[in-house]
Amino acid sequence: MAISMWLHFALYVVHTLAVATGQQPLPLAFNPYPNHDRLAFSSQKFKLTVFSDLHFGENPWHDWGREQDANSTRLMRRVLATEKPDFVAISGDLITGENTFKENSTLLIDQLTLPMREKGIPFASCHGNHDNNPNITHLAEIKRENYIAPKLSYTRVTPGIGGADGPGNFWVPVYATKHSLAPILVLWFFDSRSGHSANGTQLPDFVDPSVAKWIKEENARMDVWWGKGKRSSLAFVHIPPHIVESLQQNLDPTTPGLNDDSLAGDGSIQSTSPGITPPGQDEPFWTAVGKYIPNLFAVVSGHDHGNEWCALDSEKEITFCFAKHSGYGGYSSDGWGYGVRNFEFGIDSKSGKMSVRTWIRLEEGEIKAEMGLPLVS
Repeated sequence: MAISMWLHFALYVVHTLAVATGQQPLPLAFNPYPNHDRLAFSSQKFKLTVFSDLHFGENPWHDWGREQDANSTRLMRRVLATEKPDFVAISGDLITGENTFKENSTLLIDQLTLPMREKGIPFASCHGNHDNNPNITHLAEIKRENYIAPKLSYTRVTPGIGGADGPGNFWVPVYATKHSLAPILVLWFFDSRSGHSANGTQLPDFVDPSVAKWIKEENARMDVWWGKGKRSSLAFVHIPPHIVESLQQNLDPTTPGLNDDSLAGDGSIQSTSPGITPPGQDEPFWTAVGKYIPNLFAVVSGHDHGNEWCALDSEKEITFCFAKHSGYGGYSSDGWGYGVRNFEFGIDSKSGKMSVRTWIRLEEGEIKAEMGLPLVS
């Protein structure tokens, strides 16, 4: 107790001196963005837009492929102009890696991040199975994103976590104000790996076990520096956890949002690649998310393009939400449409309590499946 009080006092002194002198208010370990602007609420609100499964670079040798990329860019510009988000999360499968060429595949990152760079909107990405292929890797995409948008991209690598094929595990702090002592919201991004290695070998399709221990340790450090239980959270991982199959099987038919993509097939959820991954290998990750990440509003995934619903894992009290297929690349079907999932966080001026609502917005402007989070049993 005494140690914790002294650490908080020391942090307060460091913070006060840093703000007064224009320096960074937190040590590097807990301010991983020393060269970025602080993300903060504006007028007690913070809006986040999710672009999922953009699949740039599909069939680049054909006019059809280039047309899909143009359509996806148009959708992104329309959404950003209308929604005016404070932050963008890109939820995996940025690129259809198996269709790209090694000599220029990362240049697609320039193209798909252009709408955010044009408007100066900060963003971060998690990565999907199509982002790991002989001509592209998660790490190559992260490096290119950091290079092309050094001040706007918050995507990063946590050394030693996630393995060589799943390095994109990190968190992004969001503050109530630019000068707040501690973040009020933490955005978590996890790497579910999958896809194929440089020699064509199929990769494991679940979050690496090292991530579970890291989640526990990072949150313990956050509790010391920022206070226990005082921050809210939202998490992103491209491939849905294995538990989501049972959530779909028991889904209330009145649940808002599309439910057109069965999760019973191989590869639809984590830890289901035949002959590669025994079932349940993602359980340590899912358990750690539920046990150690405080005040978690939801875990968000893409991957299964025909789903856009939210449901509650009542055992672990975790709300899961599908994003919305945003890219014109990748598979689709009549009636699914293309769009985004939005989250708007608000802080009550009297109680200080945070709330969030989420909704699907289609490219043409239709709003659907609006609800508050987290879901409760």
